[in-house]
Amino acid sequence: MRVLKVGLVLLLWVFALTAQAALKFPELTGRVVDNAQMIEPAVREQLTQQLQAHEKATGEQLVVVTLPDLQGTDIADFGYQLGRYWGIGQKDKNNGALLIVARDDRKLRIEVGYGLEDRLTDAQSSVIINQVITPAFKTGNFSKGISDGIAAMLVVLGGNPLDEPSTVYDSGGNQESDFLSRHPGIFVFLVMLFILTMFVCQMLGILPSGGGRGGSSGGFGGGGFGGGGG
Repeated sequence: MRVLKVGLVLLLWVFALTAQAALKFPELTGRVVDNAQMIEPAVREQLTQQLQAHEKATGEQLVVVTLPDLQGTDIADFGYQLGRYWGIGQKDKNNGALLIVARDDRKLRIEVGYGLEDRLTDAQSSVIINQVITPAFKTGNFSKGISDGIAAMLVVLGGNPLDEPSTVYDSGGNQESDFLSRHPGIFVFLVMLFILTMFVCQMLGILPSGGGRGGSSGGFGGGGFGGGGG
């Protein structure tokens, strides 16, 4: 049994290292990393000034990154790994956030450090993606969507939360609850699997022992850009 446990740990360790090594992250060249060339130069400069001013005033680091694609990975995983690779936010406060846009995959996400989650919550991130960024993206105006999205993030971080319509909470929520109530064994299995995965990852150092980054996926599909709110 001990040999089996050691073998499992080694297998997960090799898999984690291989997956991370396979990803190629862009270099952090500024507060706006427009690798997919989706932002107009004037807007890019304006965003840079806004984010630098916010960082100077609060210490909170926000970065916009556009990518051609996600290299075949999930945007939540990519965002988490990119945040760690760049070291966004102050280490002792974990107060960084990323606005990630993957052009060809038509995905976007707000990845939030734990130090900002009291204000930039999952619900607030979802509102920003659904009601601020996505409408502009659907018309092809990526510069406006990103600019307005950052403006909304700064408003929320300033202590002024956006209105959260009931649809943010109610859409499709009952179906999942009903399914789990009808299949309690599946719920127990998922909880045990999650705990085991977190334990093994903690042993391997894949997850930090304190602090970290939050993130949750949302239902933003339907033919247009999809995303998740951190």
